[in-house]
Amino acid sequence: MKTSTNLDVMLREIDHKSYPAYKSLRGIYGFGPYALSIDHVQGDPFAAPSRLTIHITDKSSGFSPELWNTPDRKTAFCDFLLRRFAAAVRNYSFQAKGSGKSGALFTTQPGQEVLRRTACTIDRDGHTILVRFEAGFPANGRTINAKELRKILFDYLPAVVSDSLYAKNTNQKALQAAIDLYEDQQALRDLLSERELAAFVADGAILPRKTGVSNAPLRDAVPFRSPDSVRLTLTLPHRGEISGMGIRRGITLIVGGGYHGKSTLLKALEAGVYNHIAGDGREFVITDSTAIKLRAEEGRIVKKVDISPFINHLPNGKDTGCFSTEDASGSTSQAAGVMEGIEAGTRLFLIDEDTCATNFMVRDELMQQVIAPDKEPITPFLGRIRSLFSELGISTILVVGSSGAFFHAADRIIQMDSYHAVDITDAAKKAAEGFPVSCPEFDFSGGPAPRKLRFSLKRREGDRSPKIKVQGRDTLVYDRETIDLRYVEQLADEEQTRALGYILQYLMAHPSDAPMAGQLTALYRKLQTEGLESVTSSDCPPFMALPRLQEVFACVNRCRF
Repeated sequence: MKTSTNLDVMLREIDHKSYPAYKSLRGIYGFGPYALSIDHVQGDPFAAPSRLTIHITDKSSGFSPELWNTPDRKTAFCDFLLRRFAAAVRNYSFQAKGSGKSGALFTTQPGQEVLRRTACTIDRDGHTILVRFEAGFPANGRTINAKELRKILFDYLPAVVSDSLYAKNTNQKALQAAIDLYEDQQALRDLLSERELAAFVADGAILPRKTGVSNAPLRDAVPFRSPDSVRLTLTLPHRGEISGMGIRRGITLIVGGGYHGKSTLLKALEAGVYNHIAGDGREFVITDSTAIKLRAEEGRIVKKVDISPFINHLPNGKDTGCFSTEDASGSTSQAAGVMEGIEAGTRLFLIDEDTCATNFMVRDELMQQVIAPDKEPITPFLGRIRSLFSELGISTILVVGSSGAFFHAADRIIQMDSYHAVDITDAAKKAAEGFPVSCPEFDFSGGPAPRKLRFSLKRREGDRSPKIKVQGRDTLVYDRETIDLRYVEQLADEEQTRALGYILQYLMAHPSDAPMAGQLTALYRKLQTEGLESVTSSDCPPFMALPRLQEVFACVNRCRF
């Protein structure tokens, strides 16, 4: 390892030289309490900024390794530290001057969710904190301005490290509270399984969001309160007793008039697959971690999926037992979504009828009389919802506002009335007696047939690595191929989308004849134990976040190559 003095000398030597001379700075330099690694140097001042890493040991930082001695504590600790580092970095970004991106300082700006990220992690030695960030190396035109870079590396960064990465300058109570909250959320998530629950919504939770583009809680919102009939009191390790609505496994309907909070509750349950920071309002809205939001996706690609439980004997004779299309309809895409969800190991479907294909969900008695069964290839979801639970153990939480046909199949019916939850199960069931609906059972016990993982993009030895770009959370560009993830609604952060690109790259570089489900599940275990760094080169991208296994499946299923 070189010293900061070596770096200072090198900066003086390359000052006013052509911009590529900056590449000579790559390496690790000791700055006393911490080391600075210059991992990648941008090609010119208008290119993506250079990538750097702070390495600081527990002894130098003053933080006890006990703060990250379990996977949960490690995730919470790194998230807390990263938020402090990001806030400190913002104070110095573009304080150094120059052309293009000169002086830019940037790291992950975490949202409401607490995610495992490459921007801040603990090295494999268990004693070194790594914080990754980007810096725009300053230039005048395309000539090196080393004096401005010296400000960044010798003045600004030491101040940022001091402000955010030293225990002596950290609010220890706030840090411990963040770790305790995360552990309580995980304990509640474990209790879902023990108590046979699909989800839990705490009394006092704030479910509405500030705006359609802001995930912050809405001020003056009506706090959630559970109906007495479904209220549970659970005990958490740090918080103690907590009460709220326990949604048991099975089939739960959320009903009510428009604008009364049905979709708001479902959105909170969708987000409940992640833990949230204090003050979010949904800290104790906890959903089965495998839950999948199911919807119609007209125009999506479907590759070799058995949709025959829902769609059969198509007029064109197309095989629905191994169905493929480049342009799915609403009903075929939703049928594929169900079967892909089963393959991905979901235990819970979350559905809002507003985003569904109507003909996939239900057919009323009059339509069944007018259109003969042998003329209708679609068996609606209504006819399979009970079998999904009885045969496969997959629960459903369904928002409905226009059809009471699902009342017969439901185990629990919750009405949202001006954002207040009311249990109307008995009254709705009684009313439904006058409107009989046939809900035939179906044998799902075999599950979908195993599929192989195959990509058509082939690379020869020596080919360049594919370019991976993201356009928000919604779009992943892998080399020249665009993967549309708009309707994979439980992606919470564009850094998860970026990680999916590197996961695809790893899968293509390590082909296997194992069934797709087994291959992806094994890879995900690797990600959980070894981190996202395990699927990248030694120069780990600084801004990735771990997606769920369900989003890995969703991305692979939407690849057109």
